[in-house]
Amino acid sequence: MSELKVTLIQTPIVWENSAQARNQIEELINSSGSKTDIIVLCEMFTTGFSMNSEILAETMDGPTVNWMQSIAQKQDALVIGSLIILEAGYYFNRCICAFPDGSILYYDKVHLFTLADEHLHFTKGNKKLVFDFRGWKLMPFICYDLRFPVWLRNVYQVDLMIGVAQFPARRRQAWLSLLTARSIENVCFTIGVNGLGTDGNNIEYSGDSGVWDYEGNRILDLGSEVKIQTASLSLEKLSAFRRAYPFLKDMDKFSLG
Repeated sequence: MSELKVTLIQTPIVWENSAQARNQIEELINSSGSKTDIIVLCEMFTTGFSMNSEILAETMDGPTVNWMQSIAQKQDALVIGSLIILEAGYYFNRCICAFPDGSILYYDKVHLFTLADEHLHFTKGNKKLVFDFRGWKLMPFICYDLRFPVWLRNVYQVDLMIGVAQFPARRRQAWLSLLTARSIENVCFTIGVNGLGTDGNNIEYSGDSGVWDYEGNRILDLGSEVKIQTASLSLEKLSAFRRAYPFLKDMDKFSLG
């Protein structure tokens, strides 16, 4: 598929209330009626960026994962977003990728945000997730990962990086600059979906969700509004740019120690 439609959903943070969060997202999806290939939600979209992992955690067969599978099937789209998951006695900030056929892949956040003590409440992941969907190669990441370009280095010829986040408003410039930089250096499309409003810790989030192309141009901007919006991405144009400017072939050769 040369053209890929991606839908970003930016909703107010519903603090530690998963049912209400799911309901407001589903209302937006139902009101849109647009055909899409991928639906992207933010980081910890059911709770906000809460450290109450023991209280709020769900399982992989819990209500939110089942809800994501249902939405994926109804919309015939891949649904992506992170939530708090309990598995084998450990808590993860897990990005769920729910496919229309009912299957699931996931990525556990590798760079836990120590400034908020995330590392004291969650177990870090240890591997990337790269997969194919409708002819595109995708890689999800979560919030703080964005600050680590070596981790996001495009060694797998990824076409689209998808970031889910709760990036505070006071670091808005960093959010916008880092997404632009990751797009340019990795020669790929990049999505960033962020939280909006004020959370239970009185931290403000400005939204600023959007899509950036392989040259760093912002081609979709949700601003600071409650919004569902879709962009169409061209794999043909990305491939043509990479042929004309094969920057990735000249990247430094090294591996993480």
